[in-house]
Formats: sequence, structure tokens, C-alpha cells
Amino acid sequence: MFETAFALGLTQFARSLSFPERVRHRTMRNAALEPWRLRNTGIDALYYDVKALTADETFYISDCIASQGLIMIVPPTGGGMLTLCDSVEEFRLRGGRNVRAMAVAGIGGSATGAAAFARNVADAIDAPVAAVVSGYGLGDIVNEAIGGAFLFGWLGHIRNNLEVIDDVVGRPKLGAYGKRDQETDSERKTGLDADTVSTLLSDPTLSFTLIAGHSRGNRVIADALYALKASDPGRLETLANTARVVTFGGRIKMPEAFTEVIDVVGELDWFGELNSRPQIPTDIKVPFCGHSTNTDLPASLQVTRILGEILHGKAAPAKSSTENEAIEAKAPAPKAEAAAETAQPEAETNEPVALPVIIEAAPLPALVEAEPEAQPSPPAEPEAASAPEIEPPTVQSAAAAKTPPPATKAEPEPKASTPIMVPLARGKTKRPRAKR
Repeated sequence: MFETAFALGLTQFARSLSFPERVRHRTMRNAALEPWRLRNTGIDALYYDVKALTADETFYISDCIASQGLIMIVPPTGGGMLTLCDSVEEFRLRGGRNVRAMAVAGIGGSATGAAAFARNVADAIDAPVAAVVSGYGLGDIVNEAIGGAFLFGWLGHIRNNLEVIDDVVGRPKLGAYGKRDQETDSERKTGLDADTVSTLLSDPTLSFTLIAGHSRGNRVIADALYALKASDPGRLETLANTARVVTFGGRIKMPEAFTEVIDVVGELDWFGELNSRPQIPTDIKVPFCGHSTNTDLPASLQVTRILGEILHGKAAPAKSSTENEAIEAKAPAPKAEAAAETAQPEAETNEPVALPVIIEAAPLPALVEAEPEAQPSPPAEPEAASAPEIEPPTVQSAAAAKTPPPATKAEPEPKASTPIMVPLARGKTKRPRAKR
């Protein structure tokens, strides 16, 4: 907890140093939002592994802590400093063409939480990750007042409609904001964060094979995919065949083309269940885990470990309700069989131990019988000469049986590298996504 408190305290201190400069440009908006942004940063410190960021990175992103649509390139631990990108064009110029994974965080919507979640994903794949900041503005305050912050899975569209407040008052034009100005359609169904994600996914020069989200970030990913479905269905189909979506802390309906979606929910995650679609089953239910991904706290989701198991095909799927009912129905039969098995040893306690089986299986008698066959007489010299040729293979085979073959030497498994598409146990014909 000390590392989490240090990262949060450093963020708040650096934020206070840049506050006069921000207030000078947009006085009313920044003055009204600053207390809420500081609160959301504290919330993200509880729900995300902020200690994974270095002190330089925490200080670096403190000035743009709630900039909606901001893009960051987050390398794995020890891979260098993260990079801030104000637009999609800058993302391409700063090395975005080599990035194959994307992460979108939720909850408070700060850049600190988004970078921490992206760092966990980057450590799982050992490759840089593009993180999109969901941000927090005046529209979020109104959305939070009517319950949209708690029911982001059901009232997410209200938050997108309220973003017109921030556009009128004025806010930094980050991400895909320039594309929004070029569009003439007045009816907007997505937010700036979703527009940025959709623009990145629709860019033919970029290639993403993994899309990870947490909490409200799952809603942002779903809005972006549905917007891509309406604007470019061909690109969506290509993305569905080459990319995998992994959601943490909530089950959100994705376009029907995406069948390779893994929903991870903690067993104690009441907040995630409240914002999840009940028609969509949980793919992986982590026991004794809640909504937080901060490894300093108990009952937290280990994003790096869970995602690594998913990409290597080692994650245990959650049992459906029908499977649980079948297990409960078959439960009395094993108990009866166990009782019968325990009753048999009581009746047959005088039986000796099965030592003759071990003696019969031993190869020693065959070796002893083969030795008398060799005679010192001249006609038997060829057999005696061939005897030494038979004995060494038997000794070698016995030694080989005791020692494991060199091919079975345990080697450390390499981390999943890009491209990250690994065959799943399910497919489009086996377990399609639930439709509404």
C-alpha cells in the first residue's frame, strides 16, 4: 500500500503545481472539475495497479490526468518511458504502427488508471500497448448525478449525449476530435473516447490483435465497435477475424461478428455484475476476487497473470448453470460408490499386500535365464559372443527407464508475443455470443 500511496501523493502534488496554468486557459471549467478529477484519481489508485508506473511517468502524465481521448503508448516494465500522443496522427509518428494491443480503463477515467491498466497488459504480452483515456468532464458530472456512473452498462448512451456540454464550454481537442469537427451529423451516439478507439481500429495502417478493457472501458470498446460496424462493416469483419477482445469486471454486448470475446469477472465483483448483461455468460470467474486490479489490495484481479493464462490457453473456463445442475444431480451417485468402496476394505482386511505384482513386473528373471544359455563349448561360441551384445541394451534400457529423456526437460514458457491470436477452445460454431 505504501507504493500506491506514494504514486497517488506524487500525482496530486504534481497536479497542484500545474493548476494555475490550467485555470488561466479555461477558468470556470477547470475550477469546477478539479475537485472531481482529484477524487477520481484517488478512485483509480484503489482500482488500478498504479505502483506499476515509475515516479517519472506519474509526474509526466499528471498534467493531463483527465484528458478524454488522450492516447498513450505504454511499454512493459523496464521498457522505457511511456509516450503521450495528442492525436491519432501523432500516435502513428511515435511508433503506433508497431503496437498490436489496446487497453481502455474505466472507473475514474484518469490517465493514471489508464496507464496502470495498460502496463499490466503490456507485462502480460511483453510488448507495448496503446491506452486511451476515457477522461472526466462536465457531462460526466451530470451523468453521475442521474446514476450513470453506477449503471454504465445500462446508461452508457446518456453519457455520450451529455458530452455536448463539454464541447460548448470548451475542452482540449485530443484523440479523434478533429474527425468529429469534419462530420456533419448532429446526432452523436458515441463519446470522444469511443471515437478515438474506433478511429484507431479502423485505420488500415494499424493492426491490433488484442483489445482489453476494464469496467466502463468495456462500454467504450463496445461503442467503438458498433460505430465501426455502421461506418465500415468490412473492416469490422477483418478485425473480428484477427483480434481478440478480453473484458475485465463486466460483460458488455459486442457486435455479433466478435465471437472470440473472453469475459473475466471476479466472484465477489458485485459492481461488475450490476453493470453486466445477464444474457451473456461469464467465461472466466476468478474465485475470491472483486472489481479492483490493484495487487496491493486483497481480493484483486491479477490482470497480468490472468491475461497470460488466457493467451496461453491455460485459463479454466467458468461452469455454466446447466453444468452446475448436472453436477449436483450426479452428486449422490459418487457418494454411494464411495461408501461401497470404503465398505469393501473392512470386509477384506486379511488380504496381503500386492508385492507379487512388483516381482513379476521386474525384468530380473529374464536376465538370469539368459546367462546359463551361454556355454564354453566351441559350437556355442557364436551365442557367447552375441551375449555381450544383448546385455548392454538391457542395461541401457533399464537406465533409460530410470532417467527421464532429455526431450522432457522443463523450460520456461515464453510470454505471448505479437501477433497474439491463440486458438481458443470455442469457435463461432460452438459458442456464439448471446444475442439480444
